[in-house]
Amino acid sequence: MTPPPTTPPPTTPPPRPVDTGRRTSPRIVLVHTATFRQARQFVPAMIPLVAATGLGGGTTTVVALVVGVTLLSLATAALSWWRFTYADGPASVVVTRGLLSRSVRTVPNDRIRGVEVEAGPLHRVFGLVRVRIDAAAGAADKDEELVVDGVSRAEGDRLRASVLTHRSTAPLSEDAEPAPEEPFARFDNRWLLYAPLVGSYLAVPMAAVGALMRLAQELPERFRPDLDGVHVSGVQAVVVVVVVALVVLVAGSIIGAAVVNWGFRLTRRGGSLVAARGLVTRRHTELEIDRIRGWTLSEGLGMRWVRAARVNALVTGLGDATRRGQLLPLGPRDEARSLGVRLVPEPGPLRQHPPAARRRRIVRAVSAGLLVTAAGAALTPLLGWWWVLVLGLVLLALGVPLGLGRYAALGHAAGAGAFAVRSGWLVREQAVLQRRAVVGWQVQQSPFQRRAGLASVTACVGAGRGGYTAVDMAADDVAAFAAAASEAWADELRPVAAPTG
Repeated sequence: MTPPPTTPPPTTPPPRPVDTGRRTSPRIVLVHTATFRQARQFVPAMIPLVAATGLGGGTTTVVALVVGVTLLSLATAALSWWRFTYADGPASVVVTRGLLSRSVRTVPNDRIRGVEVEAGPLHRVFGLVRVRIDAAAGAADKDEELVVDGVSRAEGDRLRASVLTHRSTAPLSEDAEPAPEEPFARFDNRWLLYAPLVGSYLAVPMAAVGALMRLAQELPERFRPDLDGVHVSGVQAVVVVVVVALVVLVAGSIIGAAVVNWGFRLTRRGGSLVAARGLVTRRHTELEIDRIRGWTLSEGLGMRWVRAARVNALVTGLGDATRRGQLLPLGPRDEARSLGVRLVPEPGPLRQHPPAARRRRIVRAVSAGLLVTAAGAALTPLLGWWWVLVLGLVLLALGVPLGLGRYAALGHAAGAGAFAVRSGWLVREQAVLQRRAVVGWQVQQSPFQRRAGLASVTACVGAGRGGYTAVDMAADDVAAFAAAASEAWADELRPVAAPTG
């Protein structure tokens, strides 16, 4: 009798092997040679050598020095490329580097917080990109990220998708359809006019104005323009300098903002937000939406005059979050707020802090004016320093609106799924965070706050700068706010959350 045919048991396919030897493009050697990236470490050793030998050979010595440095840069760049490999597997990313001392770094995919693909001017010439894989735990240290420098645009996109979606290293098939993109935000070039009101965009042109003034003072007489017959009074000279400085500041801030944010667009691709920006260096930053715990709305003093703001995402463990977490670098406040609300809804209108907080803000704001006024009152009869008294009175008068402005910035709110705190005067910042983002609370109360019935409570989170504070809120409201702004575990802290008098 013939036995019935048996069906072989299903076999589980073996796991895909991890690629252990991907190399970057050889064209990166030319980029690193032109930028002397690896050869820079030899500069301190070459300075005393050049100082000892001098440049007595004239042009020949200079040419030989340039050729030698170029060859050294080429050799070090080639060796660095030869000894660098990377591999991305289903569970981790491995980077191997080093010539004599080999370094192998492995980062699990579930520890990766974000990926940034950037292309500088030389990279764009050679069709290459640099991939930065953020493996930090909230730090901005460069050692906390993996950098794969010198891959093609297609390979950079594949690597970015692989490490964020935990896919295998198998290349995507040509007929595979990418995830659809949903527009989230787009930068309007008219918003560049807000740049002169933002301190970060004014820093570089202010330094340029200072350098130009210093250069004008040090310029030799033969290079200075001949102004014979042109009579300029002291007041006219001051006006000219002020006008030129303002033009440079305004133009420089607008140009700087355009270089950094040109073509900024934010799109949703599957479970990630992708931000692309840059005129000279083009950057693509991808953030997982599941790791976003909230957002911040920042308004500088000048930005508040024109109702402008910037909004940043608060992502768990993201390094360099100020730059990488930007959802809108600059724009109208209403549009920035609506963008943040799409990610984490606001808990409702902010509650105003008690009048004791207003008194405390005003007293702290006028204290410097009081001290200077008292010093001026004592020194004017003795030394005739009447200007100290005038300065104290001016500071005293300015302290009152300053204190009122600081008080107006305070506020907090707690809702069903999120909470918000706001503070700051020069830069007013409102943070909106999910309740699940809170990992602890810290309550601080100085002797003056205890007398006034106030306290400052900080929500400790694993995103952004690590903690966000409700300053000078009523001490009796601390326990209720902490419980309402946290998950169920905070209810156990009610008996100890309220500070004691």
